[in-house]
This record gives sequence, C-alpha cells and structure tokens, in this order.
Amino acid sequence: MESRRGPLKSAVPSNIVSLVRRCSRTACGRPAVATLTYVYADSTAVLGPLATYAEPHCYDLCAEHSERLTAPRGWEVVRLLDGSAPARPSGDDLEALANAVREAARPQERAAGGGGARTADPMEVARRGHLRVLRSPDN
Repeated sequence: MESRRGPLKSAVPSNIVSLVRRCSRTACGRPAVATLTYVYADSTAVLGPLATYAEPHCYDLCAEHSERLTAPRGWEVVRLLDGSAPARPSGDDLEALANAVREAARPQERAAGGGGARTADPMEVARRGHLRVLRSPDN
C-alpha cells in the first residue's frame, strides 16, 4: 500500500501547456480576444471582451472568428464594446483637445489679465501654466 503514488506524483510535467487562452473553434490555435455566451431564454448570443477566466459554458474566440460570428435563425447577436480597445476620437473630442491646448498655451495672458485671481485663492502659492502649487492645509 505504501508504493501507491498519488495523482500529483504520477503526473507527467509538460512544457506544452500555454497560459494564453486559445480560440475554442476546432483546429484554430490563435489567441482568444473575445468571449461568446449564449442566453437561451432570450435567444441571444452575447459577444464581449475576453472574460477574466474561462467559464465552462462560454466560448473564447479569436479576432477572425469573433468578426465572422453568426447566430442561429431567429437569434439576436449582441456585441459588447471592449472598454480597453482604443476608441476613435469624434469631432467633439478633437475640438475639446484643441481648446485645451489653446488654453494651456495662454497662461501669461490669464495671469496678466486677472491679477486678482492669484489672491482670490489663499491656498495657491504659485502657478506654472495650468498647474498650481497649493499651500498645505496645516499651515
């Protein structure tokens, strides 16, 4: 009875196992980028960003298979946006950025035009561009 080995001692070490999750589609070895979940009660297939850990009833898909995903007839496909993917800037975003750069480029005009603005805040010690140095609340 002492010669019996436990399951961990008899396990064969493997250098083949990868920590990268792979696409669940047969014969596809590409890295997974999205997770597919079926909501049978609503006849909906939900494709979202890669889940933090593998679920037994979810499918990890690579970029190609997630783009080509189709659902059964009568089902709806809901594609959730990936929050980590860089979004394309809109016209409003670019205009706001340009306005912020213009405002940051005019710190001398603001300081010269509003001489009383510096004394309006008793906590402000100094100003450099859009940055302010504040006095410690203890002083």
